[in-house]
Amino acid sequence: MRWACALVLCAAPAFASEDIADQYPASLLYSKPVEVIPHVWSAIGATAPPTYENSGHNNNLSFIVTGDGVVVINGGAAYLLAKALHDEIREITDQPVKLVIDENGQGHAMLGNSYWAEQGVPILAHVDAAHEIEERGNRILENMERYNLDKAEGTFVAPPTETFEDRKVIEMGAFRMEVLHLGPAHGPGDTQVWLPEQGLVIAGDMAFHERMLPIFEDTIVLDWIETWECCFEPLGATYVIPGHGHPTNMDQVRRYTRDYLAHLREAVGAHLDAGGELAEAYYVDQSAYAHLDTFEELATRNAGRVFEQMEFE
Repeated sequence: MRWACALVLCAAPAFASEDIADQYPASLLYSKPVEVIPHVWSAIGATAPPTYENSGHNNNLSFIVTGDGVVVINGGAAYLLAKALHDEIREITDQPVKLVIDENGQGHAMLGNSYWAEQGVPILAHVDAAHEIEERGNRILENMERYNLDKAEGTFVAPPTETFEDRKVIEMGAFRMEVLHLGPAHGPGDTQVWLPEQGLVIAGDMAFHERMLPIFEDTIVLDWIETWECCFEPLGATYVIPGHGHPTNMDQVRRYTRDYLAHLREAVGAHLDAGGELAEAYYVDQSAYAHLDTFEELATRNAGRVFEQMEFE
């Protein structure tokens, strides 16, 4: 079954700006959860870096009210932030949270596991994300504590209770959920939650919208493009809840993810063909994406990392 229109997608686009410190002052959440399609909700995070003002809620925290329990996608950036999400879930349904899925091993996906673990909720993550949490969890926690101060209270590193490798199918209530690791993308253990009957994918950091994506040291851009083309886009999703930015469609996330990565490789490749060096590569033309939030923070760094990857291809 597909819906002809969804609440968020058919309304006028919500305004996104990294200059808005907090859209929901009554809660630690950056914004109040919205129903994207029937029974699928998301609290849309800030398009800015994590700060005390946004409580580290700069990614999307989603949940599915299945009829036989709630599935939460992303543990959240801190114990208190996860609790704030749970408070909102309780306003919507009396169904218990039965599963949390971490979209990767980054802090804003998994530090809130500490709250969910105390509630006795199982936590699922990809094996590579679980490894990230084991290896880097305490350092990630320390970084969060530095900006979040008192809002970090109660947070500890809680590893997943269950892992998967390529695909795990979950049937709960009225929903069939396919938890997928489609291949290397933004970072280790990137996970997508695909709802085939609804045509909606909760994409995690496979897909970005409204803000510039960051290229990490372990982000292999060519692999990300290949995973997109071989496995993500062929899902044929009608609705996409990206890792960052408002829910949208495949055309939009392709524009700001796959097409941006391809553009950057093309620009850096031309620079290399002309005998250019790293110092100048930082300033290859990315003006087509200058309207995106976090452009100033990330554009030059992204170009430098692509240069380093392509220099010896």
